[in-house]
Amino acid sequence: MEELRCINKEKLCDTGFSYTLSLISGKYKMTILYTLMEFKVVRYNELKRYIKGITYKTLTSALRELEADGLIHRKEYPQIPPKVEYMLSERGKSLMPILDQMCEWGDKNKK
Repeated sequence: MEELRCINKEKLCDTGFSYTLSLISGKYKMTILYTLMEFKVVRYNELKRYIKGITYKTLTSALRELEADGLIHRKEYPQIPPKVEYMLSERGKSLMPILDQMCEWGDKNKK
């Protein structure tokens, strides 16, 4: 017989759902990931123009967090002016089926 789980003994913070959410939560992180999924390699200013309304500070912070979490890769070229490109890491690419499903759901359910 299967043992019934009791919510009083469970902790959301211990779930895979909570961990995944901690990586992609934030106003722009999923938008950045979606952009890199669609366009593969994107420069900083291209991201800034593509994501209307995002500030430089917010974009920089989100990119740093995504890089620290291993979801994106940052490639800096030693030139003047500086050139920096962002792309999904292998770990980030593994999230794309989930993002794809969210896009499909949105396309089917938007009014």
